[in-house]
Amino acid sequence: MLYDLSDPTRSQLFIGGKWAPASDSATFDVTDPATGDVIATVASGSPEDAQRAVAAASDSAAEWAASAPRHRAEILRRAYELMNEHRDELAALIVRESGKAWGDAQGEITYAAEFFRWFAEEAVRASGHVQTAPNGDKKILTILQPVGVAVLITPWNFPAAMATRKIGPALAAGCPVVLKPASDTPLTALALGLLLQEAGVPDGVVNVLPSRRSGAVAEAMLTHPATRKLSFTGSTEVGRTLLELAARNVINCSMELGGNAPFIVFGDADLDAAIEGAMVAKMRNGGESCIAANRFIVESSVAAEFSRRLADAMAALRVGPGMDRQTQVGPMINDRAVEDIAGMVEASVAHGATILTGGQRPDGPGAYYPPTVISDLKADDPILDIEIFGPVAPVVSFADEAQAIAIANATPFGLAAYVYTGDLARALRVSERVDAGMVGVNRGFISDPAAPFGGVKQSGLGREGGHEGLLEFLEAKYIAVDW
Repeated sequence: MLYDLSDPTRSQLFIGGKWAPASDSATFDVTDPATGDVIATVASGSPEDAQRAVAAASDSAAEWAASAPRHRAEILRRAYELMNEHRDELAALIVRESGKAWGDAQGEITYAAEFFRWFAEEAVRASGHVQTAPNGDKKILTILQPVGVAVLITPWNFPAAMATRKIGPALAAGCPVVLKPASDTPLTALALGLLLQEAGVPDGVVNVLPSRRSGAVAEAMLTHPATRKLSFTGSTEVGRTLLELAARNVINCSMELGGNAPFIVFGDADLDAAIEGAMVAKMRNGGESCIAANRFIVESSVAAEFSRRLADAMAALRVGPGMDRQTQVGPMINDRAVEDIAGMVEASVAHGATILTGGQRPDGPGAYYPPTVISDLKADDPILDIEIFGPVAPVVSFADEAQAIAIANATPFGLAAYVYTGDLARALRVSERVDAGMVGVNRGFISDPAAPFGGVKQSGLGREGGHEGLLEFLEAKYIAVDW
């Protein structure tokens, strides 16, 4: 066993390669969304602990930056292998603390591990360049160096993948990190800290700081003079606050923020493929995904048929506890999330929309909400402006390509989009015109560690994954020399 939850020390802070309680002994409970039962009591880091974690990372920074890229690559490769060796154990941990269905949790571990493998390969590719200055008086030598201590703040919906997507490039680039996981799902992050230590990461290079005092802890880390990088995934509202804090010390920032992904279906699309893609794009992780299809924008000629077929597919999904291998949709992260989703649906119905399936919270324990399809939406329906973050699919129709693009772009967000059509020229034309950092053409799954992940407008800054993800943790240095 990699991570023994029954060992109370494994629920402490992981700083400088050692387990320790919070400086003021504060703790918080982690609950199972399927039952509401407490599954662990975890140390709640204080601002003093946050500063201590940054200091531990800073103490290890010079040696880690100077280590051979191949050495860093081999450690990341070993971390990839360990994640696969412990897939079932890590998946079970994710299910217990996030409520994710078993199949989704296993898929997340596979996906999360791939970031370690990808950046193991990228670690040796931080290349600079040499050129002759235009006036010929010198050489311009450009090298890439690690940015320094990186603070990583991750959300609850993908507790493994959001961590590895940041840790992988940071370690590959030569940066030590402090990981602040979401307080709903700290256990997976603590397990990853232990796994990376087993993979050979030196003490202090990876620190994990759970805390319920997120604002105070973030401020303590971002005002520490050693912090040089912030990578955050979460809401746009919190992202704005963190950007303000980071601005005080002019900290390099990467942000993956809110989304409102349009799923555009033209009349010439293969509806079988569109429904299959819609189920993937909408229902991965029960809709609790930043790139989940949030608005189904369907050409009027096929809108009724698409809505009916989507409702049939959603109604057939099995809802239940994530550890049941037959479950396809687990509970939401907590009761508050269910209340928010229910409020959105009720407001949409009051605005004139029609529920085709779902729409009623079931009785009994657990943070459950049924897969729901809403049709007959007006263009100004408030649900079209909100990131739903749940298993609700609103369908709105359009008359022509220009209107589809206008509806898709009528949001301050621009993370992901999906386009279904039988016309490749139209697909590429619409992909260019839609405001999104990522577009899936005739496919509902777009995430890939080898591809740059990120958004435009208020959906974020920078990119994760791909070679671009490595560059987020490197800075260019120019050296003028004449030989």
